[in-house]
Amino acid sequence: MQDLELVVFDMAGTTVEDGGQVPAAFDAALHECGVALGAEDLANVRGASKREAIAELVTRHAAPAWQGRAGEVYASFVNHLEREFGRGVKPIAGAQTTFDFLRDQGIKIALTTGFDRDVAGMLLDALRWRGRADAFVCGDDVARGRPAPYLVYHAMLASGVDCVHRVATVGDTTLDLQAGYNAGVKLNVGVLSGAHARAKLAAQPHTHLVASVADLPALLRSL
Repeated sequence: MQDLELVVFDMAGTTVEDGGQVPAAFDAALHECGVALGAEDLANVRGASKREAIAELVTRHAAPAWQGRAGEVYASFVNHLEREFGRGVKPIAGAQTTFDFLRDQGIKIALTTGFDRDVAGMLLDALRWRGRADAFVCGDDVARGRPAPYLVYHAMLASGVDCVHRVATVGDTTLDLQAGYNAGVKLNVGVLSGAHARAKLAAQPHTHLVASVADLPALLRSL
């Protein structure tokens, strides 16, 4: 732990309780353009840039009349998600204690998300997490979302950390783990509190799997 400078956290399912809001909003918006996806299909886009995921799904599955209208579907997704968030969002139990532990150790914190900044801002406001992290990186801040490593690299740049070997990533999806691996980070940690179960995460490159973000301080103390 002595040489760790930055921990890059995913949000929904990792530091924020996954109450099914995101798949519900995806399902509602896609249903409006005649696309019906199963639970597994929706789970497979967890961790991705939401705008990129919707563009791909509309291109692959929507009727010809909806081709080229992914922006409308994304706008509908945002509206549905705003209503879902309005019903309440909560941090994962132990997330704020973990943040406090990292602060006490002099380790910087970054929050990353596949949401664009307008949507992510709603989530931050609902949690009262403005100013909680040293860096906050959204899907529209980078050229490509996960599994590309650019959310991690942007978080490093924004927080003033230069070496990937002094960075840890923490996420709940296969794409989170793939992005951490592609970024070459020191610790690539999967948590079992969100979208993907242990077997699915274990099949991806990782250094550790833990039950939740609350277990991160104990893991770091053991290293």
